[in-house]
Amino acid sequence: MAAASNFNPFQAPPKGDNTFARITDNVTRIMEAPKPPRAWYIAFGIALTMLTGFLGSLGWAAWTGIGVWGNMMPVAWAFPIVNFVFWIGIGHAGTLISAILFLLRQNWRTAINRFAEAMTIFAVMCAGIFPGVHIGRPWLPYYMMPIPNQMEMWPQFRSPLEWDIFAVGTYATVSILFWYMGMIPDFATFRDRSTSTVRRMAYGFFAMGWRGSSRQWHRYERAYLILAALATPLVLSVHSVVSFDFATAQLPGWHATIFPPYFVAGAIFGGFAMVVTLAVPARQFFGLKRIITIRHLELMNKVMIATGLMVGYAYGMEFFIAWYSGNPYENFTFVNRMFGPYAWAYWTMITCNVLSPQLFWFKRIRTNVWATLLIGMTINVGMWFERFVIICTSLTRDFLPSSWGYYVPTKFDFLTLGGSFGLFFTLFLLFCRYLPMVAMSEVKAFSPAGGHAGGHNAGHAGGHDIAHAAPH
Repeated sequence: MAAASNFNPFQAPPKGDNTFARITDNVTRIMEAPKPPRAWYIAFGIALTMLTGFLGSLGWAAWTGIGVWGNMMPVAWAFPIVNFVFWIGIGHAGTLISAILFLLRQNWRTAINRFAEAMTIFAVMCAGIFPGVHIGRPWLPYYMMPIPNQMEMWPQFRSPLEWDIFAVGTYATVSILFWYMGMIPDFATFRDRSTSTVRRMAYGFFAMGWRGSSRQWHRYERAYLILAALATPLVLSVHSVVSFDFATAQLPGWHATIFPPYFVAGAIFGGFAMVVTLAVPARQFFGLKRIITIRHLELMNKVMIATGLMVGYAYGMEFFIAWYSGNPYENFTFVNRMFGPYAWAYWTMITCNVLSPQLFWFKRIRTNVWATLLIGMTINVGMWFERFVIICTSLTRDFLPSSWGYYVPTKFDFLTLGGSFGLFFTLFLLFCRYLPMVAMSEVKAFSPAGGHAGGHNAGHAGGHDIAHAAPH
């Protein structure tokens, strides 16, 4: 009895092989525990407070008008569009980890793909809010949809802003389907282990009658592969389309053909940084150190080195293109970024996105959990400043000096920005508490006991069947 009273459901089990029963216990104890750890309550309280401020700031802006923000002429696109592009970028790593690495048979993805997919869904939800509130009349968003209305106005289909609706909508739909499809076997495990009737019915409903038969596994694998193939081109297309918002404009600093690959590389870079930011606390407070290992963090850090070099190359190439073009407006724009009134934002971006990832060249740093977390958070800050620099520095210094200005955000801008993180973390913490945050069936497929040498399909099926044989 004394030993039982000292049991901590969120403490990692002793070292040993990740057998099927051990993997199942590691993940399901988060749902089965009567109470989450105290850190979860603290984080949820902070996130909920920020979410309340977010809803209040959006309500006040809708009631009073977007004049409460710092938006002005010529900076009509300010924090709302900066936040929109930032959150769309955050959502890229989830689909990359789940779809592209799945097609490339990178087995290390299995420990992190589930909450990376969840991160994608929640980031796209945060992003979708900002274009709607930025129009100034959030009760009239259907004007942006291709449907007839009482004013006989139709959207301008040649506008990249309209392309965003289709691209982001398609991306969100496929990502949700991909996320849900992967959770079906784990919902069945939660259903079988639940002692609460309500939870058993809820998990049973979402498990869709899953029993782990050979026929179900065969169809599941086929559907998962098809969705992965559909999601893969979306990783490249969605942020490319978002970059067209800028690249098709004539404004100096925006009119650049490098924007689509530049934006995609930056999105993957920032998305992986957010995955690391979420993975480190998750493995620490939910006892997942045996599933999300140092090796997984090191591999993600290597991806950030590669994508960080791509982003740094794109920064340098922008200057080269401006110089090579011989266009005085382009030349002035990039010199102004470095030494103009927003030089502080530019050099913050360079420090966070180009210099800080170089620390990952040292194995001691890229295998250090807290250094990884700190650098990941630094990169997230830098990626937000990248979008700020692109949008605001170009708009404040356009062709005519008579229309120049200086954008200063208000407290409602900062409240909206911080509140969007509150929405994101509120949803993510609820996900950690009530949904399978690790893809148990996929982790079992490549565990030492799962016969991973027999291939993904064989391990997948065998791993889950043996897991169901474990005592629930």
